[in-house]
Amino acid sequence: MTFPQVSDDFTIEDIGPMTARLRLNVGEQHLRPGGTVSGPSIFALADVSVYLAILAMIGPQALAVTTNCAIDFMRKPEAGKDLICEAKLLKLGRVLAVGDALVFSQGLAAPVARGGLTYSIPPKR
Repeated sequence: MTFPQVSDDFTIEDIGPMTARLRLNVGEQHLRPGGTVSGPSIFALADVSVYLAILAMIGPQALAVTTNCAIDFMRKPEAGKDLICEAKLLKLGRVLAVGDALVFSQGLAAPVARGGLTYSIPPKR
């Protein structure tokens, strides 16, 4: 496992062509004052979700790295509820991948955050 330090935080719910659906298993370490999930935890969910969608398509490339991320926090997640991210790759090129991540709070129909992420894919050797 490449990132064992976060493996307990996430559950892979589905991986498909150009898509991934992950759950953030929300715990005390993800909360900020007021009981809501912190922005860095939401970012991590979006980032890992798009990363896994990429790896599902290109194979294990530990050095595929995030080069850009823009995230919109649209509403407060439900306190104490897990977050679900639906990631979709919009472009998977030879050296760059671009993905979109919608983050939902369990029990809410509308997304709590939306991220647009770009990754650099290492050259094949």
